Amino acid sequence: MTILSDVDIENSMKNNELGIEPFVKKNLTPNGYDLSIDEVFIRKTDEHIKEGIATIPAQTWFAISTKEFVKMGHQITSQLWIRSSYARKGVMASFGKVDAGFHGTLTISCFNSNDEPLEIPIGDRFCQIVFEHLSSIPSELYDKKSGNYQNQRGVKL
Repeated sequence: MTILSDVDIENSMKNNELGIEPFVKKNLTPNGYDLSIDEVFIRKTDEHIKEGIATIPAQTWFAISTKEFVKMGHQITSQLWIRSSYARKGVMASFGKVDAGFHGTLTISCFNSNDEPLEIPIGDRFCQIVFEHLSSIPSELYDKKSGNYQNQRGVKL
């Protein structure tokens, strides 16, 4: 497995091996891409916030959906990592792998561990996606193995 550099990411997009829509060049990092917030769901208040600023109460679970719709190719998988600016504010998040062949926005489970409310601007960069190239094509891609969230948009729990 090899991590894709910014050059590799752009080349993979040109070759239709990877998709990021919308793609914002300034969100490209040396070894990944910063994903931004499209929607915040706060279960405690049953709110879906899609514009402005979401205020997360202290000690509260919430979920975010990325603005970007990603299309993972046959030999590309990825990992998600929280941006340090949110980790420093007390946000804890559950991150995992994005499977080869997955297409959709990403839903991320989060928790405001702070004793104070947290303001999250819609559109802010929240996490980095780091792409990896698999050494071979999997026997079955995401849509065939489970496909539960294929082509999802918005927060899906």
